[in-house]
Amino acid sequence: MIRVVLVDDQEMVRKGLAMLLGNEDDIEIVGQAAEGSGAIQVVERETPDVVLMDVQMPGMDGLEATKQLLDNGSASRIVILTTFERDEYIFEALRLGASGFLLKNAPPEELIDGVRIVASGQALLSPSVTRRVIGSFSGGSAPTEAPNGLEHLTDRESEVLQLIAEGLSNAEIAERLIVGEATVKTHVSNVLSKLHLRDRVQAVVLAHRHGLV
Repeated sequence: MIRVVLVDDQEMVRKGLAMLLGNEDDIEIVGQAAEGSGAIQVVERETPDVVLMDVQMPGMDGLEATKQLLDNGSASRIVILTTFERDEYIFEALRLGASGFLLKNAPPEELIDGVRIVASGQALLSPSVTRRVIGSFSGGSAPTEAPNGLEHLTDRESEVLQLIAEGLSNAEIAERLIVGEATVKTHVSNVLSKLHLRDRVQAVVLAHRHGLV
């Protein structure tokens, strides 16, 4: 079972999400909170697989709660859930280490699939969000110095990193490189390990921030 905690200041939203996700055989709602400090308590008590975290809430907001949870070493994977498609939310959430970003007006099946994707250890970056991450670095400030570990990547791993940064999925990378998807997963895992990255979201940000693409 995928254990999920819902964090939103609107009770109606929480109830709607609980009904939607709770109808799935492999998803269980193990806790809810209406603001950030409460979310921290619930997550630390229940240790869920996935946290759906609203951004704008009274008291402690979702970004601060995300920061505190991840700074405290929480293994729960946090998906930022909001009605606001604003760049500062996207980039701050990714910088803090969130595993994904979903809009509340996304289709129900996209939300359900997103929970499963994140629970499986993958990052949830929709193509539109990936393009905005990429666009934020295009024509921006000069690239910073390449991170430690980059020199340890093989030529194929460097190529895979570049394709990740372009927003390609594992299946698309496999098609581009004419290899099996399992081989791509191995390369992706090696890239994340060698560069000490949490997931491919951070790989996208790192690659563009350091001018690797």
